Amino acid sequence: METRIDRLGSVQEDKLKQLKQLIAESNNIVFLGGAGVSTESGIPDFRGGTGIYNTESGTKYRPIDIIAHDFFMTHTEDFYDFYKRKLIYPDAKPNKAHKALVRLEKQGKLKAIITQNIDNLHQEAGSKCVIELHGSVFRNYCMECGKKFDTEYVVAQPGVPHCDVCGGIVRPDIVLYEENLEHKNVDDAIKAVKNCDLLIIAGTSLTVYPAATFAQFLKHDRIVIINKSSTYMDLTALLTIHDNVGDVLDKCIPKRVNKPQSAAKKSDSKSKGSKKTGSAKPAAKKTAAKKTGPKKASEGKAKDESKS
Repeated sequence: METRIDRLGSVQEDKLKQLKQLIAESNNIVFLGGAGVSTESGIPDFRGGTGIYNTESGTKYRPIDIIAHDFFMTHTEDFYDFYKRKLIYPDAKPNKAHKALVRLEKQGKLKAIITQNIDNLHQEAGSKCVIELHGSVFRNYCMECGKKFDTEYVVAQPGVPHCDVCGGIVRPDIVLYEENLEHKNVDDAIKAVKNCDLLIIAGTSLTVYPAATFAQFLKHDRIVIINKSSTYMDLTALLTIHDNVGDVLDKCIPKRVNKPQSAAKKSDSKSKGSKKTGSAKPAAKKTAAKKTGPKKASEGKAKDESKS
């Protein structure tokens, strides 16, 4: 007797098969990811039940208020107290989601990763085509002279980190609330979405703008949503899967890295060329045989004439 669990399991398997098929028939895929992509690396999301916004900040201020521009400027010490404890995870490693996307990129199918995360895990995994909408905690700079610093420097400084050259405040190269995203990153993201033949949106509740609106630039409805909780696009997407991002991508993106089609064509043309070269030798022998044939015939004729 079929149970409800059996039916749900069957539906899930069908969805995974559908995603595999969509990936197989697409050659210009764009991935838009949020905090849920990195939760399996031990980095909490923001809006989940145990997310950053729903846990104690360790200060008298709300987390959502702390990571704002005005708060950073007026309560810099409180900002860094929270920032170092809650937003920096130097020991986090790429998970199955990051590694699966690297495979997809090497297969020539994934053209861009648009991420709202600031953890640098896509690059650490090996992805090359990453658009960081909100910056990275691994880049820091002096607000006075512009000197750049790594995360280790910031973490090692007690309280507010200061520049070792001019003494200015060092701030992380991330986009805080009340700050604008870099225009180039937004433009690059929109351009990638416009040109894609499949948009995979994963690990995001789609409540943060402008990323939440990127799908409107699509010229088709080939959208896949992978997220534990529901989003406003669940009913309009071509496919919606409520599950861990890492598990889904790892199952649906082939482990074997195939050559891109252009590389395969070049390889085929080379092999065909080598076959033609190999078959030329017997032809040369035949030509030589034909040339020696008439010579022998003329020699025979000369001998007959000498006899007569």
